[in-house]
Amino acid sequence: MEKNAGISDFLKFIEEGCDRTAFISDYLEKRGVKSSVLHLNGKKHILLNFPKESYNGYFKIKTLIAHYDRVPQSPGANDNSFAVFTMMNWAAELVKNPFEHNIRMIFTDGEEISTAAQKENSDEKKSILEEQGAYDLAGVFRRLGIKNDDVYVFDCMGRGTVPVIGKPFVLKKAENSFKKRYSALQERGMEILAKAVPSSWLNLPVSLSDNAGFIASGIPAVVFTMLPADEASKYMFDLVKMPALEDFVTNKIIPPQNEIKDFLRLLPKSWLFLHSKYDNADSVTWESAAVFVKILNVIAGLKIPA
Repeated sequence: MEKNAGISDFLKFIEEGCDRTAFISDYLEKRGVKSSVLHLNGKKHILLNFPKESYNGYFKIKTLIAHYDRVPQSPGANDNSFAVFTMMNWAAELVKNPFEHNIRMIFTDGEEISTAAQKENSDEKKSILEEQGAYDLAGVFRRLGIKNDDVYVFDCMGRGTVPVIGKPFVLKKAENSFKKRYSALQERGMEILAKAVPSSWLNLPVSLSDNAGFIASGIPAVVFTMLPADEASKYMFDLVKMPALEDFVTNKIIPPQNEIKDFLRLLPKSWLFLHSKYDNADSVTWESAAVFVKILNVIAGLKIPA
C-alpha cells in the first residue's frame, strides 16, 4: 500500500468516533467485496464472502483473522487498523482477479478484552480469554464441524519490515492431538515467512491476540506481527539478557510494581505505543504493507490436502 494510496480513507478509519463496523462493510462493498456481520455474544465479527469459484474442496481452507476493535482513546493505527486496511485492499484484488485461493477472511471484534488477561491464576486467565470475541467465533467453528482449517492471526502489522511469528502458546492440559496439530501449523507458518521474506523473519515471543481465543477453544492458531529491524534485533538481545522477559510478554508472570519498568524498557518501541494516543498514523510505516501482502500471497497460493 503506497503512502498516498488510500491514506485519506485510512485516516477516516482511525478517527475517534468512527463506526468501524459500518466503515469496513462500506469500504468492501465499494470495492466489490461482499461481507456479512456475525453477531455473537455482543460482538460483531465481519465475514468476507468470496465467490464460490474461489474454493476447491480438495484443499484446506485457510482462515485469516484480524481484529478491528481498538481500546478507547487510542487511534489504533497499528493495533490493528493497518492490518485490517491492508487485508481489505488485498481482498479487493482477490475479487478483481479471481482464482482458487481457499481463503476465509474474518475481521473480529472483542480482541482487546484480552489485554485484561494478566491474571496470576491460570484459571482466571482462561476465563478472561473465554470472554474474547475470537473464543465465541471458534465455538461456532466447532459447532459447524470446522476443525481442519489453518488459522492465521495478524496483529500490529504496521511498523517495520521484519515479520515475526509468535512462539507457541498452549494452555496446560492440552491434548496430544491438539499439540501435534498446533506444532504442524507453527511449522507451516514459519515456512510461509521463509518463502515470503527469506532473509528477514523471526520466531519470537509476542503478546496474546485472537490466537489465544481460538487456542482456548481447542483450535490451533498462530499469530504474526511486524517490527522494525532495529527493534527486532534489540528485542532478541534483551530476551537473552533477561529470560524472564518472555514470560512477561506472554502474560505468564506479573512482576512486582517496582520491577515493571525494568521489563517495559526492554520491549520494542512499537509495542510501547499500543493502547495509547501514540498509536497514530504518524507511527505506522507504509512499506510494511508490501511485506504483509507478500505473506498473504504465499498463504493464498498454498494447496494443502484437506
